[in-house]
Amino acid sequence: MESGGRPSLGQFILLGASSVVTAVLYSVYRQKARVAQELKGAKRIHLGEDLKSILSEAPGKCVPYAVIEGAVRSVKETLNSQFVENCKGVIQRLTLQEHKMVWNRTTHLWNDCSKIIHQRTNTVPFDLVPHEDSVDMAVRVLKPLDSQDLGLETVYEKFHPSIQSFTDVIGHYISGERPKGIQETEEMLKVGATLTGVGELVLDNNSVRLQPPKQGMQYYLSSQDFDSLLQRQESSVRLWKVLTLVFGFATCAALFFVLRKHYLQRQEWLRLRQMEKEFQEHEAQLLSRAKPEDRESLKSACVVCLSNFKSCVFLECGHVCSCAECYRALPEPKKCPICRQEITRVIPLFNS
Repeated sequence: MESGGRPSLGQFILLGASSVVTAVLYSVYRQKARVAQELKGAKRIHLGEDLKSILSEAPGKCVPYAVIEGAVRSVKETLNSQFVENCKGVIQRLTLQEHKMVWNRTTHLWNDCSKIIHQRTNTVPFDLVPHEDSVDMAVRVLKPLDSQDLGLETVYEKFHPSIQSFTDVIGHYISGERPKGIQETEEMLKVGATLTGVGELVLDNNSVRLQPPKQGMQYYLSSQDFDSLLQRQESSVRLWKVLTLVFGFATCAALFFVLRKHYLQRQEWLRLRQMEKEFQEHEAQLLSRAKPEDRESLKSACVVCLSNFKSCVFLECGHVCSCAECYRALPEPKKCPICRQEITRVIPLFNS
């Protein structure tokens, strides 16, 4: 800090960075907590014969945020797996992912890197139906790709390693990228799979629809049951809460450290100013009491012993106030008797 006690640029940057990180973490925590609270308040509805009567009695024949569980059934045609026989589904996702090693010029290490080079998702209309065959009820699922947790199962996965010649290897070392291969993956939402849907449940023309909810609430189509889904969200909320508290405490600790240092520096600065003022008053009193012929010698006298002449300049403060003997007698670390600033260099002063 400066002599007046102003915080340094580094301390401002530290406080600013920690405050920004804490604010971002708190924002994420609030969002996660809101999602978990909305999920906890969702109305659980059994997929049964009384579903239409429940919706017909609801305001606007709609439940804004409802939970419903059932088995997946295609409406008309199904999607067949490209790699697995007798594997049928209603959502199919094909992914090609490139894996390679990239040279890090900072750490001088090869790091694993991957990126999706191609992805295609196919869907067909499907319903959620009860597990009991005797119940004739179906809920049409709309916009499944808008859901946050689409419960797809990996049905095929194969890694195709890259084949390289000697010249390719040399070229890759020079360029800093070494391809490892291509990962081919097929994911499907199978017919008959159990799915938990959380969204807006609407009765329209004697048909029931599950669609993305309004008012910014999350839309879920998960392979987990509702209790597991809620537990996962609450665990995420606790994690972000702990991170927010840790960084918030670190920010408060940094702020306390800066303010305390600022206070101590300010008090030290005021004390030194008071000492300097008292010394100037004492020196003025001595000069006023001294005889005219002794005043010049008093002005040149060492402020410590008042017997020897001032014979050295203290740096970096620039005060000329002490003789060489009193300077050598100062305790370590040596500080200027006038301003108490640490002495980094001493220049001898010669009187002609």
